[in-house]
Amino acid sequence: MDTAFLKNSIEGIILSQKNKSEKLQEICNLLEKEISYYDWVGFYFKNGDKDELKLAEFTGEPTEHTIIPFGKGICGQVAVSNENFVVQDVSEQNNYISCGWKVKSEIVIPIFVNNENIGQIDIDSHTVNPFTSDDEQLLEFVCQRVATLF
Repeated sequence: MDTAFLKNSIEGIILSQKNKSEKLQEICNLLEKEISYYDWVGFYFKNGDKDELKLAEFTGEPTEHTIIPFGKGICGQVAVSNENFVVQDVSEQNNYISCGWKVKSEIVIPIFVNNENIGQIDIDSHTVNPFTSDDEQLLEFVCQRVATLF
């Protein structure tokens, strides 16, 4: 993973003249294309005043999980805990929502605006145990930069 290249690319997307939706989609596409084990990349955001997340931009196979209640699955747990959640093997999680039989691992990083968790980036991988601290640090950077769009 070329972290410097990816951070520069993310910065370029954030600073571009495109609208927020286009920027988020471009970030999804970039990460999925450049990191071989990122098989699904998407953003979920708090759905108004409801205690649920709503799927926004993503790349990868379509999912039926367009609304996720707080506390349900990995994404829903991150909405409540406000902490990164790295699952190296989803078969070991009992509060996991399956997005497809191919998914073997997942990483979810929250996005904060004014200390409020407004959403998250969610990465699914078809590989068991692929994520390292480099992934976590890169995705934290992505979330910090995405927060500036809100």
